[in-house]
This record gives sequence, structure tokens and C-alpha cells, in this order.
Amino acid sequence: MRIALAGDTMLGRGVADRLATAPPTSLFADEVVAAGREADLFLLNLECAVSDRGEPWPDPAKPFFFRAPPVAVEALRHLGVDCVTLANNHALDYGVEALADTVRHLSAAGIAWVGAGDDLARARAPAVLERAGVRVGVVGVTDHPSDYAAGPGRPGVAYADLANGVPDWLPETIEGLDTDITLVFPHWGPNMTAGPVDHVRSAARAFLETGATLVAGHSAHVFHGVGDRVLYDLGDFLDDYAVHPRLRNDLGLLFLVTFEGPRPTRLEALPLALDYCHTRLATGARYAWVATRFREACAALGSEVTESAGRLVISPFPTAPGPGRPGAGPRARRRRWVGRRGR
Repeated sequence: MRIALAGDTMLGRGVADRLATAPPTSLFADEVVAAGREADLFLLNLECAVSDRGEPWPDPAKPFFFRAPPVAVEALRHLGVDCVTLANNHALDYGVEALADTVRHLSAAGIAWVGAGDDLARARAPAVLERAGVRVGVVGVTDHPSDYAAGPGRPGVAYADLANGVPDWLPETIEGLDTDITLVFPHWGPNMTAGPVDHVRSAARAFLETGATLVAGHSAHVFHGVGDRVLYDLGDFLDDYAVHPRLRNDLGLLFLVTFEGPRPTRLEALPLALDYCHTRLATGARYAWVATRFREACAALGSEVTESAGRLVISPFPTAPGPGRPGAGPRARRRRWVGRRGR
């Protein structure tokens, strides 16, 4: 079994403007699409609503609202995406009508989703995918914002205040999955951090202890290192965001994880260049920057990275957490570096 994993994928705002004049197949370079299609399953974080309805969420302190046109789903189909998580801080940017449309458009395209729904039970429900007789369970959760949390009879996202511990429903959901592989897909931690903060590391350990096969997080907008069966942050995959001058959220990774039986045994990461509303493979100096950054981030978590045929490889997969470095703590300030990038 091989699973492709990509991080924050934002199809609204500048990307939506591009889709008004360009086909959905133009958002990703052919070589990125081909790499994703090497996998048996492809999962990513959908960082927007998909709808032509709704009004911006009534929060005067919220600076960014992301909504993609319905045709954007065709970009996910072109990539071969099988499942997305909606557990993030943009799923309800245009209210419950737009969330309902998002689910409807995904369903019509044959794409599964987790992490949001029309009530608390549906938002927390895992997805179960099957390929060649292998069953993969996917659990979605976000630690922000609490305003978007689903409740009894109230649409929203699967929310957990991970900075104050892992709530009982998450271990119960993980333990209750009768699947060969269990993937926890959390949207966690603050933006623009070079590595996982303390509460993210604690939650990852809890997920593994309760039966997760692999944890793959996102939210920081930049990729982090890989530890004991944890990809702490997948980084960005497609957007129109402003570029952080030091952490370079315009450079990313597409991850391919190979499993033998229930355990991950090999990771291949493809360096990406995120141009304005278009993602391609990184080359030259951009490739070198990603390779150096990923190697250092993984070394801090006890993982060794090699290179093979233009890919960054971890094999065998690490089986014990390295000493790492202390994070910024659960009270680390959340910052948004997602203003519109200049053309």
C-alpha cells in the first residue's frame, strides 16, 4: 500500500480567479500529478469551502476567507485525490450553506471527506477507504477555531482543544476503527513555526499510543520533520499566499508513504515549488533549499534523510522518537502569513 499525502490546498481567492479563465487541470504541473498517481490513495487538507453560496463568517477579527468555485473539485479529481479533511479553520469561512455545498460537490466527484459535517457525530466520523483488500481508516480533527466546532444538531468541524490535552472522543474513534492502517490527519498548532510545538508533540504521542498507524499533520504552512511515524506538518500544496522570507512557504513537499502490512516502511518526499496559484516540482536552488531544510528538520527528530532520483527518502521508517528540540509551547502565538502574494 502506498499513500500520497499533501498539506494545505487552498483553491479560493487568487486560485478561484485563475479558475475563471484557466482549466482546473492547469493548477498542478503534469509531473506533480504523475507523482501523486503513483500512490494507491491520495489524501490532502482542503483549506477552503467549495461553493458559490454563503456569506463570510461573522467574525470581525478574522482576516481571510477562502471559497473556491464548484469547478475547483475537478482539480482534485485530476490529481486523483481520494479523501480530504475539512477539519480546519477555513471550512466554514462562508457559513453552513457553503459547508453543505462543499460536502455535496465532493460526494458528486467521488471524493471522501472527514472532519466536518451537519452535526457533531458526522463531523467526528472517520472515513474508511479500501484498495486491493487493504482497509485504511482516516480521522480528521482541528485544534482551531473553536467557533467552527460542530455540536449536537449544529454543523461544523471536528474540534479538539489539543493545547489542553486529547479529549476522550479521539482515542475512542481511533481504537474503534477495524482497519489495517489508521491515519490521523490533524490540523494543529500555530502558523509559521519551524518545528512542532509542545502540544502537537504530546498529541502525536497520544494518537500513536491509542492505535494510529501514522499521523500526518498540517497548519503551519511550512513542512516540518518526520519522527516516529509522525509527519508533523505537510506544509502547503497550492495557494496564492504571501511568502515568508525565512521559512519559505513557497517551497514544499509531496509525501509518498509505503506500508508493508500495517506499518510504514519508507517515505519519499518530492520537493515542490509553489508559484502563484500553480505547483510544480522544485529544481536547482529551490530543490537544494528544500533538501537541506528537510534533512535538518528530520535530524532534529532522529530521522535520517537520503536522496534518490530527485526524491528525499527516509527508509527504514523511524521507530522511536528522537530527542528533538523543545517547541514554542502550547501558548505560542498564532500568526497568519497568508496575505495575497504579489503577481
